[in-house]
Amino acid sequence: MTARQYHISLIQMDIALADPQENIRRAGEWIKRAMNAEQRPDVIVLPEMWNTGYALDRLDGIAEPEHGPINRWLSETAREHNIVLVGGSISEQRDSGFYNTLYVHGADGQQQAKYDKIHLFKLMDEEKFMQPGEETALFPLGDVTAAASICYDIRFPELARTLALAGAKVWFVPAEWPNPRLHHWRTLLTARAIENQMYVIACNRVGSDAKSTFFGHSMVIDPWGEVIAESGEEEGILTATIDLDLSDEVRGRIPVFADRRPELYRHQE
Repeated sequence: MTARQYHISLIQMDIALADPQENIRRAGEWIKRAMNAEQRPDVIVLPEMWNTGYALDRLDGIAEPEHGPINRWLSETAREHNIVLVGGSISEQRDSGFYNTLYVHGADGQQQAKYDKIHLFKLMDEEKFMQPGEETALFPLGDVTAAASICYDIRFPELARTLALAGAKVWFVPAEWPNPRLHHWRTLLTARAIENQMYVIACNRVGSDAKSTFFGHSMVIDPWGEVIAESGEEEGILTATIDLDLSDEVRGRIPVFADRRPELYRHQE
């Protein structure tokens, strides 16, 4: 591996509904497997809401308190293994309500980003139980800028473009994306990579809960829109290598950002 390449491992795991302790155990075991693999990762990604699943009507008492033990566990795990840990997202409880919150910790264990999901998914009743976030998330990955969003966010091209304009060249997307919308998942992720000429790294869960089944198909898509790695529908670890220089190369060959005409895109809503 050169200094410009990163090995990324996506943990495509099943989630025990409303059982944070079991999910911490499962996530820890998967991370150990990833670290013991022949291809040792530099970055590990967990799926969305991996601590509780979508037990939205039971979050009081099982959601993670702010600055709670799971956040400390993520920090300690990143430091122990000397990795960047994109900690999927967790259900988190604060005085102002419940949030779908993503944390990123660096190899030193320091928190690099915190993101509350800004687009709540009404088809899974998120808006009835959770509060929306108000800010996007950027963080360093080596010497480039990375971004992180969550699941339903990929349906909003304005968000992806905003992150790209802010400098993001790698976009991490933890998810609980359910059947039957596999075509949407693959198409939207690929489109976001092509139109923003950046890596899209999406980690989806598998398994089922009382209302939904989840098909996995975690993906790593390069800035050309080429799928360089994709999982099936079973639990497992998807590992791929990304090149931090590729986004600049693609943007140089097809100068989409230089050719933008934002003065014509304005729309008064």
